[in-house]
Amino acid sequence: MRLDPQPPIRPLIWPPVVEAVCAAVPPGAGAYLVGGVVRDAILHRPIHDIDLATPGDGGPIARRIADALGGDYYPLDAERGVGRALIPWEGDQIIVDVARFRGPDLLADLRLRDFTVNALAVPVSGDRSRVIDPLGGMADLGRKVLRRCGAQSIASDPVRGLRAVRASVDYGLRIERATQADVRAHAARLVDTSPERVRDEFLQLLGSARPGAALAAAARLELLSPILPELSGLDAVEQGPPHQYDVWKHTLLTVERLDALLRIVGPQRDLRDAANIAYGAVVIAVAHLRPQLAEHLSVTWANGRSHRTLLLLAALLHDAGKAQTREVDSDGRVHFYGHETISRSVALSVGERLRLSRDEIGRLAKIVGHHMRPHWLADGPQLSARAAYRFWRDTGAAGVDICLLGLADYLATVGPALDHDDWLAYVETQQQLLNRYFLDYDNSVAPAPLLTGHTLIRKFGLEPGPEIGAILEGLREAQAAGEVSTQDEALGWVRRFLERASRN
Repeated sequence: MRLDPQPPIRPLIWPPVVEAVCAAVPPGAGAYLVGGVVRDAILHRPIHDIDLATPGDGGPIARRIADALGGDYYPLDAERGVGRALIPWEGDQIIVDVARFRGPDLLADLRLRDFTVNALAVPVSGDRSRVIDPLGGMADLGRKVLRRCGAQSIASDPVRGLRAVRASVDYGLRIERATQADVRAHAARLVDTSPERVRDEFLQLLGSARPGAALAAAARLELLSPILPELSGLDAVEQGPPHQYDVWKHTLLTVERLDALLRIVGPQRDLRDAANIAYGAVVIAVAHLRPQLAEHLSVTWANGRSHRTLLLLAALLHDAGKAQTREVDSDGRVHFYGHETISRSVALSVGERLRLSRDEIGRLAKIVGHHMRPHWLADGPQLSARAAYRFWRDTGAAGVDICLLGLADYLATVGPALDHDDWLAYVETQQQLLNRYFLDYDNSVAPAPLLTGHTLIRKFGLEPGPEIGAILEGLREAQAAGEVSTQDEALGWVRRFLERASRN
């Protein structure tokens, strides 16, 4: 094993933030840039996280970096000598972790890392044009192979199996056989691992460049069952027309289609997918809503988790209840009545298991529980103002997510049998729903009350109770439908409502 610096397989490109971090490290600290920051410098990829390793306590170095660059310092693990600096840089936030060597020296530290492509180091002080590569990580990068650092790499931390899948998908690396075998052998131990660590790594996998491919690979390596046992066996659940695939393949396609839709309508817009005729129709339909959609999708949840990832998790779980609800009628037609209710329960359980926040769990359950609503509205007659109001009343902001999931679900259902005219009609329904939410909210979604409960009690002699709430809700619906617009009209509507009720 060579510890002498070697010429890289490609010239290293260090962005200015790395140079600034290195300049802030105290002279004589003996620190090294390690892991992903070196790999990405070789591959000429953007750098968002910077890891440093040092012989001593990393906390004081991290604090010094934070102070020098106007960032914040956090002691991540004082016992192991790990500190974190959060650095504001060109509108972004860069994470800089500084850790004491995992062993007595740099070689021991690199040997204890996960994969050879991450067991790379460059000295902070001195020549940063050459790489310390004792395990052959640069050769593996050149061969596009992901290889464990040693026989204990996965056994010592089963979460690295999820990391292997993400690295494979994000960097186009083939997981070599011995590493695959270890990932499979230790996958079941994920149930005994910190739920927070499993959550964070799994959600990063879901948020990878190709989430559908990442999920398929994770399933093949038996990593999904310990995390989401509710999805086991969905590949054996056959569906009838218009579905083209079993439930598991349909689920993966829904995730893929939603990922593509989010790229073309989201804050980091990517129009490469819009060349596809199906996606192009969506781009045209929501072009006028792009700022509103971008703002909606830019929301972050607890610990900076992205809304995109939560949406993709909803897509993964939206049909989880189909295995329990499959029926075949006397004509041989397959039905899944009420599967969305079972899927909602699954979403609640998964949210708890992954230790998501209360708000995340609530949003996840609402998206999954109502995911059939766009299909039902599109299957009926022309969308009415009353039906649209009821949709938004029941879903709130989650309705935007449900519309997007509905589009992805539709595409994954019909697959190559997509009928252009039917698709345009479906897209138009979602466009109308979104228009009402983003462009006509005060009239179509949440009209200002024309009457109060006190007015009903005073004018009509009603008693306080549930009847008051039911009347006011019916009145709001009538407002949204354009049937009532003034206080006098509202009083007349209530009078007629009470007359009908008395006759019944």
